Amino acid sequence: MSSSRVTKAGVQPALLPSARSQTPGTTKTLLKQSDGSVVKRTVLPGGLRVITEFVPGVRSVSLGIWAGVGSRDETPAMAGSAHFLEHLLFKGTPTRSALDISASIDAVGGEMNAFTSKEYTCYYARVLDTDTALAVDVLADMVTNSVISKADFAQERDVILEEIAMRDDDHADSAHEAFAQGMFGDTDLGRPILGTVATIRAAQRDSVWKFYRKHYTPNRLVIAAAGALDHAEVVRMVKKSFKHVIGGDALPVERRKVRSTKTVHTPLNVVNRKTEQAHVIWGVPGFARGDERRFAVGVMNSVLGGGMSSRMFQEIREKRGLAYSVYSYAQQFAGSGQIGFYAGCNPAKAIEVVNIIQEVLADVAQNGMSHEEIERAKGAVRGSLVLSQEDSGSRMSRIGKSEIVYGEIMGFDEILKAVARVTPEDIRVIANEFLTKTPTLGVVGPYKSEAIFEKVLAKGSAR
Repeated sequence: MSSSRVTKAGVQPALLPSARSQTPGTTKTLLKQSDGSVVKRTVLPGGLRVITEFVPGVRSVSLGIWAGVGSRDETPAMAGSAHFLEHLLFKGTPTRSALDISASIDAVGGEMNAFTSKEYTCYYARVLDTDTALAVDVLADMVTNSVISKADFAQERDVILEEIAMRDDDHADSAHEAFAQGMFGDTDLGRPILGTVATIRAAQRDSVWKFYRKHYTPNRLVIAAAGALDHAEVVRMVKKSFKHVIGGDALPVERRKVRSTKTVHTPLNVVNRKTEQAHVIWGVPGFARGDERRFAVGVMNSVLGGGMSSRMFQEIREKRGLAYSVYSYAQQFAGSGQIGFYAGCNPAKAIEVVNIIQEVLADVAQNGMSHEEIERAKGAVRGSLVLSQEDSGSRMSRIGKSEIVYGEIMGFDEILKAVARVTPEDIRVIANEFLTKTPTLGVVGPYKSEAIFEKVLAKGSAR
């Protein structure tokens, strides 16, 4: 285990060695946690990684195949390809039709799905422990042997166009897209994961096939499993189902390294739509993934908009009744990040809501947070972490994402200690540095002019 080191926001928790430093063909026990769970990792020849967590007291196994590729890996002309490919891998292999794939998991009462993000893609299934081998075999076949026929490609293009239409009908989702575009501009982080109608209509099967063959190599894949399992048994299952791709001297790829994303910042992005609510997102640039102050950010986020006792909820909903849904969030990417504050409100009240957001953040940036607020937030963060890991699916997601994104994993106890070390001074410094940055405002609502929002942003900048 690497040693802890002192940072601006306290002590950085110890991280376990990455898979690149592990000899292919070997297995390491990474964690033995206080709840009885055990995390192990095997690196197979060719760089394929298998990471498992034995979870006491469950009868299920959640399995995920994680690929280190997402919408950030697309060219502008191919926007949406990573997500398009996610759909296509369910369409069939030389030995299984699309129906065979879904029916095999349905027949054992399991569930299966996938998702695509900016930086990774995951295909997952949850089954009874006795059906683990089936899940491994089906997912392995999908991910490594997909046919991607021209007929399936054409059919799935229509499905994705319908998905884009569904997203556009969800005004809150559209507000998040508007905010991202304003924050990051026409970059790999600013473009939508689904792509656009134009790029999906223009997509070619051969281009997506090349994208598949380039990014779905064994050394870019992680097989993660959690639940009622034996690590050695899972490894044997993986060796059998992935035997056609295991081999060679390739090492697991290094975690994504991206320099800070240069953006053409647009402070205001208003989408005029006839809606009953205005959907407002105010935000600023945040921390890049791996920043050692992320635990302090988590505590700050909890105080600002993490629950019913948060400042935003109290000021906007409880005291003034201006909105039903109010929350904040912090996202980290390789090289970039964002901190956002959302409220859905009557269109006539949007300016008042934005003013309140700016006032709350200005106060925190100048005066910090009270000891009581910070201690309550620490408790919320600790409880949320533990409660979120009560099922095998959450455990699988944690170890899979840690491996594919960070290349390392932290134990619960280390994380909880890191949260406990956050001080009011840590929060004050971070708030003063980040909450005072030039903001971005994304709005979806019945507004033909941006002028009213330009005025409120100018007023906030003058504080």
